[in-house]
Amino acid sequence: MMKKDNTIIRLGIIGIGNMGSEHCRMILDGRCPEVSLCAAADLRASRRDWARENLPDGVAVFGDGLELISSGCCDAVLIAVPHFSHEPLAVAALEAGLDVLCEKPAAVQADRAEHMIRVAQKTGKTLTFMFNQRTNCIYRAMKALLAGGEMGAIKRMNWIITDWYRTQRYYDSGSWRATWKGEGGGVLLNQCPHQLDLLIWLCGMPNAVTAECREGKWHRIEVEDDVTAALEFPNGATGVFVASTGDLPGTNRLEIDCERGKIVCEDGAVRVWRMGVNEREICFESDDPWYREEVAPETLATDGENPQHAGVINAFAAHLLRGEPLIAEAEDGLRALELSNAIHLSGWTGKRVEIPADREAFNRELEKRIATSQIRGGDDITYDTDHSRSGSRKK
Repeated sequence: MMKKDNTIIRLGIIGIGNMGSEHCRMILDGRCPEVSLCAAADLRASRRDWARENLPDGVAVFGDGLELISSGCCDAVLIAVPHFSHEPLAVAALEAGLDVLCEKPAAVQADRAEHMIRVAQKTGKTLTFMFNQRTNCIYRAMKALLAGGEMGAIKRMNWIITDWYRTQRYYDSGSWRATWKGEGGGVLLNQCPHQLDLLIWLCGMPNAVTAECREGKWHRIEVEDDVTAALEFPNGATGVFVASTGDLPGTNRLEIDCERGKIVCEDGAVRVWRMGVNEREICFESDDPWYREEVAPETLATDGENPQHAGVINAFAAHLLRGEPLIAEAEDGLRALELSNAIHLSGWTGKRVEIPADREAFNRELEKRIATSQIRGGDDITYDTDHSRSGSRKK
């Protein structure tokens, strides 16, 4: 909802751990000129102490996200807390008349994300998610190329994203980390939400998946640290998505094969092989059984801009002030989570799963794992099973 009478958005940040504190610094550094940081909240006393020592005197500090929401000092909130707390805090903020920018993933369960969207629609408030990789010039250029139609329909995509390497020390650094009860998932839910969103943004939403999710394959953890998913798309295209925190040095390579060529994104650049004719025409019209097309790759030009988190926050403010487009709509957060839930459910059951996955089936399987989840020693944050309070933890 556009705020025509305002010239600046008063923002409160709930959760000032690793990401939340970075958002604070970014705003205070002047990178978000239409946003004023007015409040911060965290359950952890040490982080509240950090806020009082490092944030300006005019920034109110609260011990709980609900206290910040009810304080009346904000127009909007940025939620940067553990996954399970996204939905209750977002709903509370929306119902209190605040607009919401929430860190990824939208939630752990798709039905929780859908509830957030319904509340936003009912209240008329804005809900969006921190899909900052959409601001990357590389992915924006790929999106424009694919949307323009010159490459033809997508036939196949493959994304291997295994440069998420983490040691056992990383997982042992927090009692909540890599547990079903603490995070609700592993590499899919912690490291990969951006890639799942970009996959859908660039290639469209798959309609089915068959996946293998290895839990604790490379580390002493409960959740998945190695995933291979075979994707099916409505137009008959197929895809493979591979993610792991156990590969060193790892790879980040996205390849999209189209009717008129292919696109490869790797090492910070995009190469494009463009063909003058459609492969489908060649297949059925060429008299050469061993036809080959010699195509030289070119580097896809970009505008060089990559504003990341500041870009999302600035678009959020511009939307509220002037009705300009958001970087991502609320439904985009739901779609990314639907894909993640379907991959999990397929991995858990060993079956092909149509998308959207059966939400009751997913929730039952997740609750089984939460029931036996073991929060380890090593972190002084208490996990709230009712998910009704704010907190913050490093990713």
